[in-house]
Amino acid sequence: MSGFVEKPEPLQVPGLTHLHTGKVRDLYQNADGELIMVASDRISVYDWVLPTEIPDKGRVLTQLSLWWFDQLADLVPNHVLSTELPPGAPADWEGRTLVCTSLEMAPVECVARGYLTGSGLAEYRQSRTVCGLALPEGLVDGSELPAPIFTPATKAAVGDHDENVSYEAVARQVGPETAARLRRATLDIYARARDIARGRGILLADTKFEFGFKDGELILADEVLTPDSSRFWPADRWQPGQAQPSFDKQFVRDHLTSPASGWDRNGELPPPGLPQDVVDATRAKYIEAYERLTGLTWS
Repeated sequence: MSGFVEKPEPLQVPGLTHLHTGKVRDLYQNADGELIMVASDRISVYDWVLPTEIPDKGRVLTQLSLWWFDQLADLVPNHVLSTELPPGAPADWEGRTLVCTSLEMAPVECVARGYLTGSGLAEYRQSRTVCGLALPEGLVDGSELPAPIFTPATKAAVGDHDENVSYEAVARQVGPETAARLRRATLDIYARARDIARGRGILLADTKFEFGFKDGELILADEVLTPDSSRFWPADRWQPGQAQPSFDKQFVRDHLTSPASGWDRNGELPPPGLPQDVVDATRAKYIEAYERLTGLTWS
C-alpha cells in the first residue's frame, strides 16, 4: 500500500478548475487555459504522502525553481508566465504559485546522474550498468561517474514508484529525434547546474527534469533543481563508499525507519505523523539548500 495517508480536499477558487492533486503540487486551470501550479508543504517519502507538513517547503521549492529558471534561461525556455496570484486565490498561495503555459508533456522523467547512488547504485551492483549503460568496475556508493549520464524513468502516479528505463525504450515511445532532444537538454542543464552548485560548495549528484512541447519547441516544466527533485551533497563532506549527507528529506527517512517511529515500512499500515524536531530539522535543511545555492537569505 502507498499513496496519501490523508488526501487533502482541493480548494475551490472562483475562476479556476481543479485538475489534479499531486504529491506536493495542486494543479488548476484558468479560463484562458493556463495552468496554475501551487506547491504545498506536503512531503512524500517511500511513496507515501505524509500527514505532517513541513512549513515553508512549498515556497522554498517555488522560489528555488524560479531562481534556477533564470540561471538556465539561455539554455532552454521554461513554462512560467507569471507569479501573480489569480483573483480570489487565498493569501497562503503567495510565493508558492506559478501561472504556466499549458504544454504537451513528454511521458518520461528525464534524469541526469553525475554520481552513483540510489536506484542507479542498486542496478550497478547487479549488472555494472545503469539504465543499460555500461559503467567501469570499482565504483562505490557516491562515486563520481566518468561523465554524466542520461537515465530516464517512467512517470509514476501518486503512490507508485518511478521505474528506470533504457534510452532505447524512450526512443521507441517518443521517437528517436525527440529522445535525442530530451537527452541533450537534460545533460546540458545538468552540466550548467552542476558547475553552479559546485561553485557554492554543493555537489549535484543527480536530478530529474520534466519537459513539454508547445508548437514544437522543447520547454522545461514543473519544478527544477530543488531538494525534492535532486540530490544535493555538501562537497566538503563527500566521501565515496558510504551514504552521503544530503540537503533533502533524509531526516524524515531516518526517523520513519527508526524504532522511534514504530512504523514497519514493509507492513500494511501507513506511516505516522512526524515529531516537531524532525519537522524543524527538515525545514532548516530545505532553507539551507536555498540559501547556499542562491546566495540569498530566506525570509
